[in-house]
Amino acid sequence: MNKKSNAVLRLIGILLLTIAFCVLGYLNAKNIKLGLDLNGGVSITYQTVEENPTAEQMSDTVYKLQMKAQSYSTEAQVYQEGKNRINIDIPGATDANEILAELGEPGTLQFADEDGNVLLTGDDVKTATAGMTNQNNNREYVIELHFTEAGAAKFAEATKNNVGKRIFIIYNNEVISSPNVKEAITGGQASISPIESYEQAQKIASTIRIGALPVSLTELRSNVIGATLGAEAISTSLQAAAIGIALVMLFMLCVYRIPGLAASLALFMYVGLEMVLMQAFEVTLTLPGIAGIILSIGMAVDANVIIFTRIKEEIGAGNSVDKAIKAGFEKALSAILDGNITTLIAAAVLYVRGSGTVKGFATTLAIGIIISLITALFVTRGLLTAFYALGATNPKLYGIKKDTKVFNFIGFRRIAYSISSIVIIVGFIFLAMNKKNTGDIFNYDLDFKGGSSTTITFDKDLSMKEIDSEVIPLFTAATGGNASTQAAKVAGTNEVIIKTRTMTTEERTQLYNSLQEKFSISEDKIVTENISGAVSTEMKKDAVWALLIAIFCMLIYIWIRFRDIKFASASVMALAHDVLVTITFYAVLRWAVGSNFIACILTIVGYSINATIVIFDRIRENLHNGTKKKGLEYVVNEAISSTVTRSINTSLTTFISVFVLYIFGVSSIRDFTLPLMVGIVAGAWSSVCIAGPLWFDFVILSKRKKEQLIKK
Repeated sequence: MNKKSNAVLRLIGILLLTIAFCVLGYLNAKNIKLGLDLNGGVSITYQTVEENPTAEQMSDTVYKLQMKAQSYSTEAQVYQEGKNRINIDIPGATDANEILAELGEPGTLQFADEDGNVLLTGDDVKTATAGMTNQNNNREYVIELHFTEAGAAKFAEATKNNVGKRIFIIYNNEVISSPNVKEAITGGQASISPIESYEQAQKIASTIRIGALPVSLTELRSNVIGATLGAEAISTSLQAAAIGIALVMLFMLCVYRIPGLAASLALFMYVGLEMVLMQAFEVTLTLPGIAGIILSIGMAVDANVIIFTRIKEEIGAGNSVDKAIKAGFEKALSAILDGNITTLIAAAVLYVRGSGTVKGFATTLAIGIIISLITALFVTRGLLTAFYALGATNPKLYGIKKDTKVFNFIGFRRIAYSISSIVIIVGFIFLAMNKKNTGDIFNYDLDFKGGSSTTITFDKDLSMKEIDSEVIPLFTAATGGNASTQAAKVAGTNEVIIKTRTMTTEERTQLYNSLQEKFSISEDKIVTENISGAVSTEMKKDAVWALLIAIFCMLIYIWIRFRDIKFASASVMALAHDVLVTITFYAVLRWAVGSNFIACILTIVGYSINATIVIFDRIRENLHNGTKKKGLEYVVNEAISSTVTRSINTSLTTFISVFVLYIFGVSSIRDFTLPLMVGIVAGAWSSVCIAGPLWFDFVILSKRKKEQLIKK
């Protein structure tokens, strides 16, 4: 069989595989879990048995319930309502009774000895999880317990005094487990085994977690709530996605020709694979999640752009097309792997250490990275070699990169530093002004600051379109034009729940009068309660720590791969620059800071590191070839100049995807995409004008220090 026949078979195989994944993706898309904004879910309200719990007890309970609720969905929201109520919203669920049965009735948890003496309480338990061990081919189900610092000490003493005896785990006066103590257990961790089945282990672990709450709770009400956004919002977002993908493909075809066609076909497989894996990993999809997918599609072309730029260079250097394709993939491999592995490390840390939106973001990010690597390194390559074998041998079909004009980026660096510094300083000034004028450095949304939740029972079942056009304007007017308004319907009733910023007594009076006048409903059908933010203090801390640990891990990886701490330091400073510039716009323009703010910042960090890695990879390459003879300044200038087209094209394709979503998307999507566009521009600026020059300055500073030490 000749090369042409092989190429035809390869092309047919890839196309059939692409079609198969697209069909599977379409079918799986129907089974993907949808968030509260797209499909509604179950809302459960608990009330404390004790009438006046402390603020600390309520905060701790909210956080622990958040961890519990995330076993159903990473997008679950838990927030305080009034002084002694806690509300749990679980997206995608449709049966409140089923969730209640699985969640369990929060009660009292105790650990007692055989004489009935209480050894520990639920306050001493940090968490409990089901697990499985496999020793000598013997599968055993276990429950892993983790205690607080105080609980660890109590448990160590309890097990020491009860070796050979049983410790009873009692929940609401009922023994749920009675493990035998084999030895004294220290270190704050313990396991209960054997358990009959994994389902049984999950049930007991769930009961321990729900019983480890600081206060006892009882169910007050539960209902199914409808989607907070109408079908029109979903259709416009999907329309934006289609237009964005089409524009990216058109751009790739115009700029890269035959390689652009290969990348466009691979992009179809990318979308199909992403849908399949999102359903397989049970990722809960929200509108910001759709934005994240579209963003990841924009980022997916990044690896292709790196490869195609290298192919152009090889053709420009006089190599034949087939050799250029082979060399292009080989030379681009290190930059692609380093950039994606760095971001993948960040995603792994964010998933393990983060919670809520952070965990959902990390899952989507990791899936996108893995698929982009597969499609770029295997699918695109297979298509290119097939096209070449079928007769696409003319270098003009692949593009020829002209000789690089080396721009003096090192000479421009002081101007670049000054521009960035001024922008960041302005941001800090506005943060201080905001703090002085409003008491908060940011314009915190409901998710962060909490607000008021108003439940209205209308005389008829209003559609989301009617709520948006007739009810929401009354809330907007009452709150002085505040845009932070969230609405949801309670399924099977005429009730509508609307959340706004905290309303004063006068604003509530105005709202009640407006509702009664417009809809002829009595005041007793309108109930307003203050609610806490859905993003708790602990979740904010989790997000900050996750981000810091992720950046630290990226620094270590870059240090090891480039064998130079100066590369790692410059890359982290460039990341900090991008985050601070974005924060400046949040502060100056008073953009609302909600749960999407965390995902937005994390997206910018994950995105901008790629461009920096590509430039550093070219600097590393120049240091090992003849370019080094022309001086360190030329090494950096040539590296940036030769990759600047790639940086611009990648940023442009991503910007196009996000911009289309901004134009066609609903308000909540615009709140997410606008800062992302700022982050994309800031990332391109820092990669080209900041990161490389910073590394150059670090090298010069290091040499000067060595010279000073030698003189001494």
